Amino acid sequence: MYVPVHFLETRVELLQALIERHPLGTLVAVTAEGLTANHVPMLAALQEGGRGRLRGHIARSNSLWRDLQRDTAVLAIFSGTDHYISPTWYPSKREHGKAVPTWNYATVHLKGTIRFIEDGTWLREFVGELTDVFERGRPNRWHMGDSPPDYIEGMLRAIVGFEIEVTSIAGKFKGSQNRSVADREGVRSALTAEVAPASDMSELVRDPEPS
Repeated sequence: MYVPVHFLETRVELLQALIERHPLGTLVAVTAEGLTANHVPMLAALQEGGRGRLRGHIARSNSLWRDLQRDTAVLAIFSGTDHYISPTWYPSKREHGKAVPTWNYATVHLKGTIRFIEDGTWLREFVGELTDVFERGRPNRWHMGDSPPDYIEGMLRAIVGFEIEVTSIAGKFKGSQNRSVADREGVRSALTAEVAPASDMSELVRDPEPS
């Protein structure tokens, strides 16, 4: 991924937060048939130094778990908020006209090695954890115990888990850091007018880090 220095994000807590807000990742791998991509919700546990772990599961009918050998290299991509940025939002455009459209976005790329897991205990615990994460805060939460035990057992047999040992992390938050303070404020105001959620604004418009 091409990352100009002013868009580079290395703070693990912010990369972890983006994945937690946007957990549906794209799992990219190379099989004998060529490139493949699967869209999978994942749980991340990132560490300083570009390491960590990703966990998820796929359908047993998905051939990916048979196509990849243990410790095959894979890439997981998590896409955050994105938005078109009009040059008319920049005060500087009115001064000299030197502005063009662009697109602001946030993304995290994680490289690592994958292993697939068929162990029933692991799958049950992971699916329970995954459910707790995504049902958290809902007024009428769903629990695995809400469904008949034999039904849940059948569902668990229909999936295969995976764990990715992360070997490198690249974060890119393209949020107008290369523009002036006035231009960034113009972008913030325009995005607010277009009803960009406050939770998304931190990904779409960012101030440069102190040098």
